[in-house]
Amino acid sequence: MTERAEGAGSPAPTGEPMTGAASLVRALEHAGVDVVFGIPGGAILPAYDPLMDSRQIRHILVRHEQGAGHAAEGYAQASGRVGVCMATSGPGATNLVTPIADAHMDSVPMVAITGQVASGSIGTDAFQEADIRGITMPITKHSFLVTDPDEITHAIAAAFHIAGTGRPGPVLVDIAKDAMQKQTTFRWPVALDLPGYRPVTRPHAKQVREAARMIVTAKRPVLYVGGGVIKAGATAQLRKLAEITGIPVVTTLMARGAFPDSHPQHLGMPGMHGSVAAVGALQKSDLLIALGTRFDDRVTGQLPSFAPNAAVIHADIDPAEISKNRTADVPIVGDAAEVIDDLIAAIEAEYAAGAAGDYGAWWDRLSHLRSTYPAGYDIPSDGAVAPQYVIERLGAIAGPEAIYAAGVGQHQMWAAQFIKYEKPRTWLNSGGAGTMGYAVPAAMGAKVACPDSTVWAVDGDGCFQMTNQELVTCAVNDIPIKVAIINNSSLGMVRQWQTLFYESRYSNTDLQSHRLPDFVKLADAYGCHGLRCESPEQVDATIEKAMALDDAPVVIDFVVHKDAMVWPMVAAGTSNDDIKVARDLAPSWDREI
Repeated sequence: MTERAEGAGSPAPTGEPMTGAASLVRALEHAGVDVVFGIPGGAILPAYDPLMDSRQIRHILVRHEQGAGHAAEGYAQASGRVGVCMATSGPGATNLVTPIADAHMDSVPMVAITGQVASGSIGTDAFQEADIRGITMPITKHSFLVTDPDEITHAIAAAFHIAGTGRPGPVLVDIAKDAMQKQTTFRWPVALDLPGYRPVTRPHAKQVREAARMIVTAKRPVLYVGGGVIKAGATAQLRKLAEITGIPVVTTLMARGAFPDSHPQHLGMPGMHGSVAAVGALQKSDLLIALGTRFDDRVTGQLPSFAPNAAVIHADIDPAEISKNRTADVPIVGDAAEVIDDLIAAIEAEYAAGAAGDYGAWWDRLSHLRSTYPAGYDIPSDGAVAPQYVIERLGAIAGPEAIYAAGVGQHQMWAAQFIKYEKPRTWLNSGGAGTMGYAVPAAMGAKVACPDSTVWAVDGDGCFQMTNQELVTCAVNDIPIKVAIINNSSLGMVRQWQTLFYESRYSNTDLQSHRLPDFVKLADAYGCHGLRCESPEQVDATIEKAMALDDAPVVIDFVVHKDAMVWPMVAAGTSNDDIKVARDLAPSWDREI
């Protein structure tokens, strides 16, 4: 398959002699790269010399390669462009494995460039050698090992094309040190021949027409929306589809912001910690219109009991996802934007022919469920700060224009539940891999991509202690992110499970973060503003003070109630029918819906 390369419209001198390393930097420039997150080391060092002379590419020196990878993810998720990270061989490359896996699970377009030992030493267990291509093969969309300097430009052009087209994902380019040191002739490929890589974007018209017929005859349809809709830039089309049909919408954890929370048709997030209305709508639906979503176990719960009476229309750009977990009655392979556009036209044709869906009774039932089980939380009786209140107020004060990056755990779920998202690419998190330590470097990458936006990292005290060194990177490079540490002095989500399923036996979940470290002093040591909030009365003023500080990163230590739990909850491996809204309270679908 011949494809036009990224940046092919740029002037590309051919026949110019240079080192492979200089060719690499020139190729990155032609691919449109403006920032690279990385750390130099022996095998990648040849690339860092010509990188110093680039007028286009800003290199941001991180403090750990994992931070480089997550920053590239945050850049990509906030901007929609391909993020780039760079590391040396051996431990430098293996430190990228976690963010590469994270990007693979969440379909984030990223190119990871790693140095490799000299080609003659590959396979000899040379100093700092690791088969990073082999290690990452299951977690990359594609990978290259380059030992010939003449192949560098083609590998880079192909990597950016593969990462950013079809279902986005990470691509690894591993380059031997001697390939960067040898001379080559720079040639930027104006076309790419990639046999076997043929992502289908245009949906099959017959399938779309069948889907439209099913939609207008359904009585209890639900638009089940995944992160693929945001990746495809299809949120405007989604809103039009929802409004012309009147069908209720649920947005998964990765799709928060794909459909405005303020819209009356939005039922919220489904899944393990989703809203009762969203979970109930899926369970009692007779038709699921699944768009850019993969029927993840955190949404479906016990798979055989998920939406037992629903037919399924499943549209996804990746054919491997269709019927992988739930058999699709109407499979549609294609880009979400094109699928939804065609679906709107087909539904309007059905309307013109006299067919129309009647969802009045369905909405009556869902509205009752939504009003009966709204999102809420308990206020601690001892005067401690409720973590949900902190996050709710953060969302209200920072507003829907801000970008929020969350770590993993209770604070992640509360941020998904209690911040109102009105726009796509304002909610960044590690959904599939569930990577602790994601928030701070991802927020850094998002701020680099969107320097005029306010960017908050909503982190737990456990997550924060995994990657907080990147605050130094932020301070040194004038990247003024803001960090809200939800400090319950424990690994909160694990503690919640121990409370519910292990008779409150808290084995190794007490972090003692109320004593060590002092996050305010740590922030100061990192060149950041450090603030602490210990009472509900201080919450608004502390957030507003942080919002007013833009000359350096800000870290707020919110000392919160230790025993707060995330509700609703569907325990892992159980049916969504077993959802609980509090420890001993479960709704009855038969009565309520």
